[in-house]
Amino acid sequence: MKIQGYHDFAAALLEIGFSIAGGNGEGIFSLVSHNWNETPPPDSPIRWHTGNPDTDPWEWRMRVLTERDDIACAKLFFRKSGYLTREWAPYFFAARNGGKTLDEAYALGTVSRRAKQIHSLICEQVFLPAHAIRQLTVSGTDAAARKREKSQMEATLTQLQMDLHVTLCGSQQKLNRAGEEYGWASNVFCTAQTFWGEDIFEKAAALDRGEAIEKIRARILKVNPNAQEKQIKKFILG
Repeated sequence: MKIQGYHDFAAALLEIGFSIAGGNGEGIFSLVSHNWNETPPPDSPIRWHTGNPDTDPWEWRMRVLTERDDIACAKLFFRKSGYLTREWAPYFFAARNGGKTLDEAYALGTVSRRAKQIHSLICEQVFLPAHAIRQLTVSGTDAAARKREKSQMEATLTQLQMDLHVTLCGSQQKLNRAGEEYGWASNVFCTAQTFWGEDIFEKAAALDRGEAIEKIRARILKVNPNAQEKQIKKFILG
């Protein structure tokens, strides 16, 4: 599919159902033809990190979250950013965790205590930026301990996204003590229930896990017949 701008991208994504966000398709596929550090094709207007909301794929991450309610963007595939549509979300929920909520998975012992802690913080606040999560969970008394805890927090937050329990829902500027904005904007997270609604879990719970996996596999092979089984499995199951 030839993507000339944001609207082409969104239309193609809704048709296919999911995509890796960057230009590296990891052997599966990406709707963006080149990565940020690669020379773009001469006939493509797509340019990374220009700030143009129509032709900069970096800007599309937030556009789908602020302008639509049927597309999620988070670290979904290969522990890197990807897109998932409302139509296909139940199939990935079913494939990755049998449609179970985080509380159900925690009760079964398949979710860590740290993941439960971060998820609970997000539940309490509804929308919580990454820098606030770091402030609430990183408490080491020395630099080495804080660095270790920060790394563990980031890894857990990524896993929560991969497990589809938490997702991006926007961005928020940091504020100093005077209430002034500074630095890079921070990703804001919410739970899957907040983003998608409870019906996504109900639909996922009603699906057979094996059938959900096969449906996703069939769609992958439709858009990329050369995809290898090892990568397909990793893409589907996380």
